[in-house]
Amino acid sequence: MKAQVSLRSGVCFEAVTGTGHTIIMDGPEESGGKNQGGRPMEMLLIGMGGCTAYDVVTILRKARQQLDDCVIDITSERADEPPKVFTKIHLHYKLTGKDIQTAKVERAINLSTEKYCSATIMLAKTADVTHSYEIIPS
Repeated sequence: MKAQVSLRSGVCFEAVTGTGHTIIMDGPEESGGKNQGGRPMEMLLIGMGGCTAYDVVTILRKARQQLDDCVIDITSERADEPPKVFTKIHLHYKLTGKDIQTAKVERAINLSTEKYCSATIMLAKTADVTHSYEIIPS
């Protein structure tokens, strides 16, 4: 896997993934940023969210669950002093579909967070990662 990050201006950077996608990242305004993109640490959180969402959706589909939507709300806390690592991360899964079984949702989330999602497992080295879920009938 490869990526490239280049300075655009101030503390704004353009990242290009190995698959050719471009993402803009910018620092906070108090550090010279102009709010032209997400913060690098936000990118870590959404990467984690995307990784676990992929796992959960794939596992539920293989389990023949009629999933219509998957939304994950992520909240976090960081250390006060550098390095300001994540210390707490909470993932709240909102799964919409018809007749989705609780046991299969719990299994999918546990498999993702404990076995398959490398981003979650990596961030859990410094953060207390917790999760909750709700099933929303469609």
